[in-house]
Amino acid sequence: MNNMLDNINCPEDLRKLDPGQLSPLCREIRDYIIECCSTNPGHLGSSLGAVELIVGLHYVYNTPFDKIVFDVGHQAYAHKILTGRREAFRKNRMRDGLSGFPNRAESEYDIFGTGHSSTSISAALGLSSAARLRGSGEKVVALLGDGALTGGLALEGLNNAGASRSDILIILNDNNISIDKNTGGIHNHLLRLTTDPKYLRLKDKIWDGIGEGHLRDRMQKIVRSTKSSILGGGYHGPFFEALGFRYFGPIDGNDIDAVVDALKRLREIRGPRILHTITMKGKGYLPAESDPTVWHAPGRFNVDTGLRIKTEHRADRYQDVFGEVLVDLAHKDSRIVGVTPAMASGCGMNVLAREIPERFFDVGIEEEHAVTFSAGLAAGGMKPFCNIYSSFSQRAYDGIIHDVALQNLPVVLCFDRAGLVGEDGATHHGCLDMAAYRPVPNAVIAAPRNETELKCLMYTASLYEGGPFIIRYPRGCGEGVAWRDAEYRFLEPGRGEKLQDGTGIAILAAGPEAVRAMEAAAMIEESCGVRPAVYDMRYVKPMDTCILEEAASVGRILTVEEGSLAGGLFGAVTEYMASNGHLAEVRGLGIPDRYIPQDRQDAQRAECGLDARGIMQSAMDLIKIEEKSQKNL
Repeated sequence: MNNMLDNINCPEDLRKLDPGQLSPLCREIRDYIIECCSTNPGHLGSSLGAVELIVGLHYVYNTPFDKIVFDVGHQAYAHKILTGRREAFRKNRMRDGLSGFPNRAESEYDIFGTGHSSTSISAALGLSSAARLRGSGEKVVALLGDGALTGGLALEGLNNAGASRSDILIILNDNNISIDKNTGGIHNHLLRLTTDPKYLRLKDKIWDGIGEGHLRDRMQKIVRSTKSSILGGGYHGPFFEALGFRYFGPIDGNDIDAVVDALKRLREIRGPRILHTITMKGKGYLPAESDPTVWHAPGRFNVDTGLRIKTEHRADRYQDVFGEVLVDLAHKDSRIVGVTPAMASGCGMNVLAREIPERFFDVGIEEEHAVTFSAGLAAGGMKPFCNIYSSFSQRAYDGIIHDVALQNLPVVLCFDRAGLVGEDGATHHGCLDMAAYRPVPNAVIAAPRNETELKCLMYTASLYEGGPFIIRYPRGCGEGVAWRDAEYRFLEPGRGEKLQDGTGIAILAAGPEAVRAMEAAAMIEESCGVRPAVYDMRYVKPMDTCILEEAASVGRILTVEEGSLAGGLFGAVTEYMASNGHLAEVRGLGIPDRYIPQDRQDAQRAECGLDARGIMQSAMDLIKIEEKSQKNL
């Protein structure tokens, strides 16, 4: 690490620097982010692109008295490094280390926790309104990317903030991409603004005529301060001005002098303002600049060569299974279409986009719209597969209930990243879906235990005429089964599968935890001679009542699920037993009533008792409790 960054332990240290020192400092911060992320992977590209914006904000504003609110938080690494967490950043996204996102419990500089898109404007407006009511005089800035601006919550916040006349600055960090390539009308509007031929020709003529030197520098400052009025008549200014904002920009968000100059001016202006900045995702590291989608979160890599260090997967990833199967089903059925809220590569739908682009819809970061749009497609005779990460599906809850389930429309909802997700931590865990959607009438909820089950459940969903049909599956690799060679099978909703006969205890599992339950059963039999009965429930709704009756006759039941223990499989089984007069002892293993911090997925599962050893221990405890009670009788 270079000396300048060594001496920055808080933003007060940063504000002691001369303006001429800021550009070298930005280079040092980039180098440090690259160095740390090469061995401890994280969200690289976004943070590299936002370095000057974050340095400028902490240089101009009196943080933490003045407040900076990030959107999502992918771009906040420079913020963490500058706010007393430089050395701790080496353990970013690790157990007992830093969260990968701004976190109120971590630092006074993280004024608002983030992890999901499009929240910053609403949160910043709340902070600004609170400051006005308290008379504190603090300034509030929201920093969000152009991809986040597509989210409905961001537009709701814009609408309210402009009308409120609150003292708030919104920085629109426009880099033409979020995780995948941006889409939609707002994105196209921004792109037209910054690539308008008339504006570019005028700019080139002015700069060529002026030449180099002091006059050119002065003229550039004048143009930066008046550019919005020149451009506003053509494209972008009126959009924000109609909402009650004063619009400034665009400026080069990777030019620290331009950023500081603009922020100093805007800090003295009151009311709702928007500063439009143009940045490059992956700025300062050529591989990341060249392929921003891959380098959004590239994993480990060699800094010098730019070669990514590929992890050998023991099996295919569930997202890849989904992508291949969806394309195969789409070739067989012309009604099948794919819908994603800006996560095409993450969920595997980029395969459909490549092979059958006319039946692929990326609607932007708009989860509720994605669901209701899918409902419209279904009402129009199509068979939509809408893929949303489980944690993000929470944003579409009303659409799933009101627009899909209430109308009984055949929409297939594929919840990727269900369960514990690893290093992204609490903001991204998909632990609540089974409990959330189990009460919804007309819903089917399925959890495949391996890749072949996912393939067959997708096939089943394509034939199912009710709705919604929810398939939830985890992040990462499957179980290594030969799923490509497997034939499609219709898996009747409400029918599970007995994996082995047994006595003493019945283990009822949902999803891949059924595989762990079989491993635990083998360990139990070896340890104490009891052979547990093991069932793959497959469907959390509707439940297989034949399995439940058989399990009740065993007398001791352990449910296992990688989801919220409150309201999921455990809740369903206990409700059935109580409603039908069964006296079976039921215990549950699942995600406890607390947020699980960032760590490796296997460590998180072990913490919750969801690995084979944890399942074995819980089953043994239940057996021992029953044996003792029998002796006491």
